[in-house]
Amino acid sequence: MTLTIDITGMPAERCVFAPSPLAELTSMLHVLAEPTHHPAVQAWAAATLAGLKPALADRLLEAEFLWRSSRADFLVPGRPRPTLTAELDAVDAIPDETYVAAALVMSCGSPRLTAGAPGSDLGRDLDRALELAQARGPRQAAFAERLITDPAAVRAAVRDLLEECADAFFLDAWRQVEHQLAADARHKADLFARHGMQAALAAVSPAITLTSDAGGDRIRLDKLQDNATSAVSGSAGDGVTFIPSVYGRPHLLTVHAPGWRPVVQYPVAERHQDWHQGRPAPIDLVRLRLDAFAHPVRQRLCRTLARGPHTTGELAEAWHLTAPEVSRHLAVLKKAGLLQTTRRGRYVRHHLDITATAALGVDLLAALLR
Repeated sequence: MTLTIDITGMPAERCVFAPSPLAELTSMLHVLAEPTHHPAVQAWAAATLAGLKPALADRLLEAEFLWRSSRADFLVPGRPRPTLTAELDAVDAIPDETYVAAALVMSCGSPRLTAGAPGSDLGRDLDRALELAQARGPRQAAFAERLITDPAAVRAAVRDLLEECADAFFLDAWRQVEHQLAADARHKADLFARHGMQAALAAVSPAITLTSDAGGDRIRLDKLQDNATSAVSGSAGDGVTFIPSVYGRPHLLTVHAPGWRPVVQYPVAERHQDWHQGRPAPIDLVRLRLDAFAHPVRQRLCRTLARGPHTTGELAEAWHLTAPEVSRHLAVLKKAGLLQTTRRGRYVRHHLDITATAALGVDLLAALLR
């Protein structure tokens, strides 16, 4: 299972390595929404959450689908700027239709809205997006409805929210990592210039490789999904960008939607983390859990569930399965003690138990979170 970026014929100068303030800010927001994914910065997350003003925390909760399970593509710039203000200005230049379609992707692995695409049904897509938002709560559903009916007002509110986060915690944290990120980007760019793409990719992540054959040159990312995009398919996709991140660790985040320049946000300075400090599980339970993870469909479901709670219907739609198929796989995971389940009204949402998964091995968890 791989994500492929076609770079056949791409000029070398269109491969960019650069830090992005906006991408790092939204990585921090993801950490605050899902701190268990990021053990290295859990202390930072706890202190930051404790220091947030209630009004700001409430607004973050309302808009969290922009960065919790998936990341809106405009929050990971294909052309990074040196300041957060400049990057937010670039987001402001995106057409409303493009912004809304990118924002209303709330389920990891779910299909994107097809606004404006040939044969698309915008009404159907918007109904699906609202259903996903309703599963996350009434505040999130109301936010999504406002985004559809009055995108200009919501876009302004999102920018205000991000600027308030900058004042509250981002700028202090950014000053501590900015030079590290810039140095890492320079190092990768130098490797690329001196030794080529293969050397640069090897330094970015062992999960990224370069393949060259009669069909052309492709960057391949080892991820629990099958997708493809191109870095040479018109102005939007003309080139590829690599963005280093401290707060994004351990995720290997990609922007690969049609019409967007491909972007890879990669973790820097990865270190082994002690994810599990509890008592060892009985061998029978370990075997049960390994068997549960052995099935490729359950691996894909767990990739989505590791990023946040999802309903059976969302999982079925995201992976093109029937609801009964998903239910059968969820039953296996639940029997192995790998799922947590919560009910919100008529919605039952499932979430991967990160601690139980981490106990099986850091590599397994990193693969799911990548």
